[in-house]
Amino acid sequence: MSILHITSSANPGASTSKMLGEEVLTAIGGSVTHRDTNTGIPPVDGDWIAANFTPADGRSDAQAEKLALSDTLIEEIRAADTLVISAPVYNFGIPSTLKAWIDQICRAGETFRYSETGPEGLLKGKRAILVLASGGMPVGSEFDFASTYLRQVMGFIGITDVEVIAADRIMEEGDEAVADARRAIAAL
Repeated sequence: MSILHITSSANPGASTSKMLGEEVLTAIGGSVTHRDTNTGIPPVDGDWIAANFTPADGRSDAQAEKLALSDTLIEEIRAADTLVISAPVYNFGIPSTLKAWIDQICRAGETFRYSETGPEGLLKGKRAILVLASGGMPVGSEFDFASTYLRQVMGFIGITDVEVIAADRIMEEGDEAVADARRAIAAL
């Protein structure tokens, strides 16, 4: 099995989401490609959008270069059977660096297409495991915009087999929150 592990914590040395993500990798086994969203994923800008909406055979060298990282990120997903996305919950949502990764990989004609019935994901047959860590917000609550957003994005690109492993309310539950996540990892 090939796995793409996406990490996004701004504090990788003491990241609960990254630590638990590594435990997921051990539990499910396989060859792993790592992608840290904190290293070199720029936000989408006007030049990126112009390049993206230019047909591939009509792109200038500069436009092709503008999309090169996006192409690489999409190829990493295509090559993987399973995505493990490790993310802390910051202010009810995901880190901005993970959002930048999402903006780079959601591309019409590459990871989704529009049809008469609406958008259709093109990356079907894959699995995603979302590993979330939250200081106070319960994952699955009405204030949880992280897991709901990530599930929506995964479905949008065609990945509908999505599991959530949560170590939530760490500031209140402490070690028990991590133990709960570990029990869920053991059940994978």
